[in-house]
Amino acid sequence: MPARKKWRIAGINFDFRHMDHLLSHAHTARNAEIVGISHEDSKEMQDAIRDCSIPNDRVFTDWKKCIEQTKPDVVILCPASGAHADWVEKVAPYKVHVLIEKPFAANLAQADRMVAAMKKTGRKLAINWPLAWYPPHITAHRLVSAGRIGDLQEVHFYDGNRSPIWERGNPKATPPTLAQKKASWFYDANGGGSLIDYLGYGSTLATWYFDGKKPTEITAVTAGARGVPADEQSVTTARYGEWLSTFHTRWGTFSDPWEHQPQPKCGFVLKGSRGTIANYDYEDTIRVQTARHPEGKVIAVDKPKRPRTNPVQYFLNCLETGEPIAGPLSPKIARIGQQIVDTSALSAKQKKTLKLLK
Repeated sequence: MPARKKWRIAGINFDFRHMDHLLSHAHTARNAEIVGISHEDSKEMQDAIRDCSIPNDRVFTDWKKCIEQTKPDVVILCPASGAHADWVEKVAPYKVHVLIEKPFAANLAQADRMVAAMKKTGRKLAINWPLAWYPPHITAHRLVSAGRIGDLQEVHFYDGNRSPIWERGNPKATPPTLAQKKASWFYDANGGGSLIDYLGYGSTLATWYFDGKKPTEITAVTAGARGVPADEQSVTTARYGEWLSTFHTRWGTFSDPWEHQPQPKCGFVLKGSRGTIANYDYEDTIRVQTARHPEGKVIAVDKPKRPRTNPVQYFLNCLETGEPIAGPLSPKIARIGQQIVDTSALSAKQKKTLKLLK
């Protein structure tokens, strides 16, 4: 029996520190090997070097040298949101498959550049949305697809965190100052803000729940502290047929949901023609209402199974089997999510309801 292929993986650009989690999945995968990592500031790579036992000769501060010397099959990218298209265009000519951390892009034009760059090479592109791997949201999708709550009519989403630059691990941490916010790419006017950070989660997973259905029109408003370049809160209303769905994003929640669920709780509420589902981030159960259980029934979430326990495992399985990349990681679904994000940003700017951008 032939030996199973080991996929050569390089992690390039650590702007967004979700890179550490993605590399940890590659490190523990039996069919993968981390052959190189690269970031202009070596300090940002130290945790990954330690946790994934990456030797010094596989660590680079020049991304070109990293690719040219290690010859990866797959590149994992975690650049700042506004630079996604630039980085995909940089690495695509090396004919590598690309797994890029959310969001898809800063805007539709950049998303389309990414798809075009990868299409030229015949390699695969996937966009990772961490929420897509949370068992409550996977379980909710299974129930919606099975018709448990009838035809899906509404998706209601609320999510965020205390701040993307909150000093986590420090129990005495205080909210970031205006100066700190202005110095961070997270708050940059190009690709920064809570809307671009979190609305893509809600809009992309909503598109998954709606099985690719698009809203026809969008109304959005944003808010933020005076002087901050990007928004810190947004509320988007999307019309799907006769009914309205809502998406709330917030930098400034009372607590981080991965430590303590704030109020409002982070996650989703799904309204169907014959029932509802409440599926919140990080929880071990979801609550389902149906005609048989109008009081609501608490259901344990599904336990993820291979090859769908994490994004790296799933992506490599698709490459090995030829299975199409599906769900929120698929550029097709994520592009609809990006359409909603772009229309929302423009609606907030123009202060009016808009038809969904093409």
